Amino acid sequence: MREEAKKKRKKEREKQKKEELRKQGKLLTKAEKEKQQKNKLVLEQLQQQGVSFPKEGAKKFSIYDIKKKKKIENKKEEKIEKEEEEIKDSWEDDEVVEDWEIDEIKKDEKEEEKEEKKEIKEEKIKEETKPQSTKPQIVKKALKTNKDLRSPICCILGHVDTGKTKLLDKIRQTNVQEGEAGGITQQIGATYFPASVIQEKTIDLQDQFDLEVPGLLVIDTPGHESFTNLRTRGSSLCNIAVLVVDIMHGLEPQTLESISLLRQRKTPFIVALNKIDRIYGWQEYPNKPFNYSFEKQSESVKKEYHERLRSTILSFAEQGLNAIEYYNNNDYRKYVSLVPTSAITGEGIPDLLYLLIHLTQKMMSKSLMYLSELECTVLEVKVIEGLGTTIDVILSNGILREGDKIAVCGLNGPIITTIRALLTPQPLRELRVKSQYVHHKMVKAALGVKIVASDLDKAIAGSRLIKIEDDEDEDEAAEEVMTDLTTLLNSIDKSGRGVCVQASTLGSLEALLSFLKDSKIPVSGVNIGPVHKKDVIRTSIMLEHAREYAVLLAFDVKVDKDAQELADQLGIKIFKAEIIYHLFDHFTNYMKELIEQKKKDSAPQAIFPCVLRIVSGCVFNKRDPIVVGVDVIEGTLRVGTPICVPSQNNVFIGKVSSIEMNHKPQDSAKKGGPSVAIRIDTPSYDTPKMVGRHFTEKDDLVSQITRASIDVLKENFRNEMTNDDWQLIIRLKKALNIQ
Repeated sequence: MREEAKKKRKKEREKQKKEELRKQGKLLTKAEKEKQQKNKLVLEQLQQQGVSFPKEGAKKFSIYDIKKKKKIENKKEEKIEKEEEEIKDSWEDDEVVEDWEIDEIKKDEKEEEKEEKKEIKEEKIKEETKPQSTKPQIVKKALKTNKDLRSPICCILGHVDTGKTKLLDKIRQTNVQEGEAGGITQQIGATYFPASVIQEKTIDLQDQFDLEVPGLLVIDTPGHESFTNLRTRGSSLCNIAVLVVDIMHGLEPQTLESISLLRQRKTPFIVALNKIDRIYGWQEYPNKPFNYSFEKQSESVKKEYHERLRSTILSFAEQGLNAIEYYNNNDYRKYVSLVPTSAITGEGIPDLLYLLIHLTQKMMSKSLMYLSELECTVLEVKVIEGLGTTIDVILSNGILREGDKIAVCGLNGPIITTIRALLTPQPLRELRVKSQYVHHKMVKAALGVKIVASDLDKAIAGSRLIKIEDDEDEDEAAEEVMTDLTTLLNSIDKSGRGVCVQASTLGSLEALLSFLKDSKIPVSGVNIGPVHKKDVIRTSIMLEHAREYAVLLAFDVKVDKDAQELADQLGIKIFKAEIIYHLFDHFTNYMKELIEQKKKDSAPQAIFPCVLRIVSGCVFNKRDPIVVGVDVIEGTLRVGTPICVPSQNNVFIGKVSSIEMNHKPQDSAKKGGPSVAIRIDTPSYDTPKMVGRHFTEKDDLVSQITRASIDVLKENFRNEMTNDDWQLIIRLKKALNIQ
C-alpha cells in the first residue's frame, strides 16, 4: 500500500513538473521533436537554394520593395535561428528528464502523447477555422478603436460641366472653381473632411449611424476624356468614387469613359444624379436630405423626376450595370446606388456623405485597415514664400515623420532629400487654396500633406514618393522613382520630327501626350516646368527638318520673357493655354493656316490627274482657243490643267482656261458629273493646235502631269487625292514616260 502511495505521489510530482515544462514550452514529445528537426532541415535547404515563400494574394512588389523585403526576411531568419537555439537547449534539458524516467512513467507518457496529439489536432482545426470566425471580430474591434483605420479616399469623376467641383464647393462652403481655368478642374485637388463635419452635414438624416472612420479625403480629378492618365492616377489612389451624372442629360461620352475606367480599376462607385434643381417647378429646400425635399414637391415635378430617373437607369442597363435609388438598394454589391443631388441648393448632399461613409465602413473595412508600408503620390510642386519649394502629396498609406529620408522623381534625375517640415491645411480647405498651415512631427494616412525639404525645385508632380529606411536602399529607391518619367520619355517620336511639349506636372504631360497621340500629332521633345530659352533653342532644330513642327505647346506653364523674344526672332510659335482643348485648337488652326498657305504657294505646280472624252458633235471651236464639250471619265479636271493627247504621241494642245456647266463658270469637274464645256488656250510660245488635224473627236484627252507636279501633290495635296487618283497617276506615268 505504501509503495503504491509512493508511486502515486511520484507520478503526480512528475506530472506537475511536466506541466510546468510544457507551460514554458520546453517539453516536447519525441514525435514533435523529430517533426520540428525535419521541418528545420527542409527549411534550411530551401533557404540555401534561395527560395522565398510569398503569402497568398500578396501585392506585386517593385525591385526596391523586393530588396527591402529580403532585408526584413534576413533579420527575421536571424531571430528565428536564435529562438531555435534556445529550443535546442530546452530539448537537451528534456533529454536529462527522460534518463531518470521509470518504465511506468513511460507507459503514462505514451498515453499522454496520444492525448497531446488529440489536443494538437483540435488546436489545428481551431486555427484553420479561426479566420472565418474571428476576423470580423478583429475588424469590429479596429473600427471601434479607430486606431488602425485610416480615412477613406474618394474620387469624383464625370462629364464636363456636370457639377463635380460645384458639388465639392457646396460641401466645403468655399469656391475653388472660380479660381480655375474656364471652370474646368485641371489639377488633382484634395480636401479632408473631418468626422465632426460629416456628422454635422448628415444630422438631418433619420437613419443615424456611428462614425467609425477619422474623416473623408476627397480627390477632385478632372472629368475630360483626354485626362485618362490623370484620372487613372487618381483612381488608383481611391477606395470609392463618386460618378457625377447630369440628370437632365443622362450618360454622356466622358461618363461612359469614366465607367470603363472604374471597371478596369475595380473601384466601387456611387452615382450623384446632379442638377435636380433644374427640373421645372422644383421647390428648393437648401442642404436638406433628398427625401425631405422630394415629399414637398408637386406631382408634375415628381412625374418628371421619375421619367428622368427611369431614362438614367435604362442607360446604365445598356452599359451592363444595374442601378437603383440608394434608399431602395438592399444589395450594394449587385446594384449601383443613385443619389439625387443639387450642387446649387445642397439638397441630397447629406445623403451622399452618409452613403460614402456607410459603404466604406460596411464593405471596405479591410481595405481601410492601416498598413505600415508607405504609399504616397506627389500632386504639385509649389514655391511658398518663407518655405521655398514645397511638394503637396497624398499620403494614402503609411506614416511620414519629420527627418525621414525620401526619394522623389526629378527633372535632372532622382532627388534624395530629408523632410524638414510636414504641413497640413486647416480642415475644410483644399490644397490648392492658400491658407494657414498646421505643423506636424508625424502624419498618418490618409491625408493631403505639404512637405518642406531642400532640393525640391526640380521635383516632378504626379510621381511617387519613396521613404528610404536604410542608406543601402538609396540606389534602388532612386531607380524606382524615376521609372514613371523614363516610361514617358520612351513614348516620344523616335523619328525626331514633331512638336515640343511643356507641361506643369507629370500627370498633365501624360494627358497631353495621350491627347496628341490620339490626334496623330508627333512629339519630338518634352519637358516639365516653365519655358526657358534652352527650350526654345531645342525647338528651333525643327526649322531645318520640318518647319511646321517648329512649335512649342506650353500647357499650364509660364513662358519667360527672354524665351518669348528669342522665339519671335527665330520664327518659332509658342502656344500657351491652361486648358488642353484650347492648346489643341491653337495648334490645329496654325497647321490649317500653314497648309492653306503652302497650297496657295504650290497651286500653280499642282496638276491633278484626269481623263476627258469629247462629247460627239460638241466641238464648238476647232482652233485657238479650242472649245469642246467633254465628259470627265477619270479623276478631276481643274482650271489651269495642261492637256495632251497620248494617242497622238503625247501632243500638247494647251491649258484649260475655263470650265462651264449650263453657261455657269466652274472651278472643277469630277468623274461621274454632267458634261462640261471647256476652253483650251495654247501658250504664246507654242504652235496653235487644231481639232481634226492634230487630234480627233475620238481621242481621249489627259492632264499632262510631270515628276515635279506628282511631288507637289504628294507633299501638299495628299488629303485631296483618292486611291483612284493615285492609280490613274501610275497609269499616266507609263503613258507619258515619267520616271
